[in-house]
Amino acid sequence: MTQMPSIPSVSKESDDVELGRIFGVLIDHKWWIILITALSAFIGIVYATLSTPIYQGDALVQIERRSTVSPLGDLSNVLGVEDFNTSAEIQILQSRMVLGQAVDRLGRDTLIMPVSLPYIGDYIMRRGIPRPSFMEGQPHIWGGESIEVARFQLAAARRGQVIVVERANDERYRVLINDQPVGIGEIGRVGVFLDGELELRIDAFNAPPGAQFQLFKMHRSSAISSLGSRLLILEAGGRGTSTGVLQLSMTGTDRQEIEDSLNAVVETFLTQNIERQSAQAEQSLAFLEEQAPELRNQLKLAEERLNEYRAKLDSIDVSSEAQTAIQRYIEIEGRLSELEIEEAELAQLFQPSHPNYQALMRQRRHLEKEKAELNARVNELPAAQQEVLRLTRDVEVTQVIYVNVLNKIQELQVAKAGSIGNVRIIDRAQVGYWPIAPNKTRIVILATLIGCMLAVGGVLLRALLRRGVETPEQIEATGVPVYATIPLSDGQSKLVKRVKHRRDRAGKQVISGILASLNPTDTAVEALRSLRTSLHFVMLEAKNNLIMVTGSSPGAGKSFVTINLGVTCAQAGQKVLIIDADMRKGQVHNAFAESSKGGLSELLAGKVEWQEVIRPTKVPGLFYISRGEAPPNPSELLVHESFNRFLDGFSPEYDLVIIDTPPALAVTDAAIVGKRVGTTLIVARFRMNTPREISAALRRLETAGVTVKGCILNAMENKAAVGYGYHHYAYK
Repeated sequence: MTQMPSIPSVSKESDDVELGRIFGVLIDHKWWIILITALSAFIGIVYATLSTPIYQGDALVQIERRSTVSPLGDLSNVLGVEDFNTSAEIQILQSRMVLGQAVDRLGRDTLIMPVSLPYIGDYIMRRGIPRPSFMEGQPHIWGGESIEVARFQLAAARRGQVIVVERANDERYRVLINDQPVGIGEIGRVGVFLDGELELRIDAFNAPPGAQFQLFKMHRSSAISSLGSRLLILEAGGRGTSTGVLQLSMTGTDRQEIEDSLNAVVETFLTQNIERQSAQAEQSLAFLEEQAPELRNQLKLAEERLNEYRAKLDSIDVSSEAQTAIQRYIEIEGRLSELEIEEAELAQLFQPSHPNYQALMRQRRHLEKEKAELNARVNELPAAQQEVLRLTRDVEVTQVIYVNVLNKIQELQVAKAGSIGNVRIIDRAQVGYWPIAPNKTRIVILATLIGCMLAVGGVLLRALLRRGVETPEQIEATGVPVYATIPLSDGQSKLVKRVKHRRDRAGKQVISGILASLNPTDTAVEALRSLRTSLHFVMLEAKNNLIMVTGSSPGAGKSFVTINLGVTCAQAGQKVLIIDADMRKGQVHNAFAESSKGGLSELLAGKVEWQEVIRPTKVPGLFYISRGEAPPNPSELLVHESFNRFLDGFSPEYDLVIIDTPPALAVTDAAIVGKRVGTTLIVARFRMNTPREISAALRRLETAGVTVKGCILNAMENKAAVGYGYHHYAYK
């Protein structure tokens, strides 16, 4: 069996995206890419310049192990209490107790905001740009304008409401809420507004009349949260080690405000730490000061009872054993008194079940047992000596305890005065001179890269979406030869004007001149001359001298090809007739600066004679017939036998008859006319008509029995994408 020859077929369009074509597309649109990239870089520069700079300040504090200057020593260390917990100190620093006191100290719940111009207002104030004359009376604040608010008290119910202060004449100001005036105040004096809910004192208002500032009183919780969100605390040192050194950092737009806020937080933390360290000594001191008057009264009563008993017995000797017992009584009672003080201190720290608390109670029970044994031995002495011993013991023991309590009071007073806490400020707040944000260099680089990527992406996306033909090979792959490639003409672009209609806001393009007559040396006209030569040999085998020029869709340039091809043929000495068979939107008459009335539609409808529709032109040998007024049934007119008689009767009188028809995919007019002509040409526009669209038009014409002789690639551009991407065309 004889093998059928393989038919060349084009590869799928999705496989046609080559790196070379992509590179060529980028070269073709290089100025767009450069322009968009430059515009994006400019926007980045403007944004970086106008952005408010963000500064950062830091401070350094050290958390030391607790120590005291008290001569009593450090009870917590003796008892084994762990007191070095950096995490707990960080939590205290971030607590509402510390931050709230800092807010109260600095008045951070009050915000004073200038009314600024959109986008550029902050930049104007930072740069100190003075107010121009045309901005007089405007509320926006300019460089060098300020306000000093000495007092701003607002009722709790109105917190969160914006109070606007506007400069007035004669050292006065107006107060507005929601653009409604609520009163007028004098600079330097306290003003009361809103029935006492607002108290305001402005010491200075350096701005012209009309300038406005906004006053805002935040809720205390919101002010604390705002301050805490800007505070960052980290422990210095390596991972896994506890150095006790904390680094506090804070960011903001105002360098002085950052420094004041950080110092306020650090100083508040230091103050509360000292108060916390001295709280234990203060509680012990209060307990001893409460016991001292009672002990003094007990000592006085004991001395009085001893003196009365001795006076009653006149004289009595105390044995050495009794003296020893009295001395031991004093030691035991003194130790019990100390344990009582220690128990009061431990009760503030631990529960009774704590081991340290239990150890102290065991010492106390041991001393009380020894005291009971001593009392038993004393009970064996004579009655008189027992009484003297007891009275003397009461005096001596009470005196020792009282003196001990007085000594403890003095020691605790010294300890309280000497408490310095375990927090030490190493570095006070300092704000860097250079802002940490925005990073202008990074912003400009990112903006430039983003602009470049958007430009490249847009160009590539547009190229992917617009898959129109770019080379004759793409058209020939559909099975139709290309007779001519007409380059894009700048001269023709100047001859096209846009006409708007009421129903068509975008308007439509209308040919207002003939390129072949106005600029015969144009490259597009030279290409049409080559087409004229090719048609001479093609039409040798045609059944008549009728040529139909159509396209697959509007805008391909079929009317341009029809008119200028007719002119070039007439200039070559031929007698040419151009027929505008696009009775819907034909515009051949516009090229000759005439009206469409009295044309083909009237002729086919029998309203005029043929002598009235054929119009001569300024080009010798060139005649044309306009489309006429748009009829309601163009296709029916073309099917009518009168159209056939007209063509058969007048074609012999001309060397060439060129018929301009509507697009083949839009209506059936082209298929109707194509049956009556000997040569059919289809026009495709560079990068507009796709190969699939051209194939669809060819199939529709072939279905109607019309054979397309060839194609004309119109508006061809010398693009790098064509050179790089289609240096070859693959067939399968």
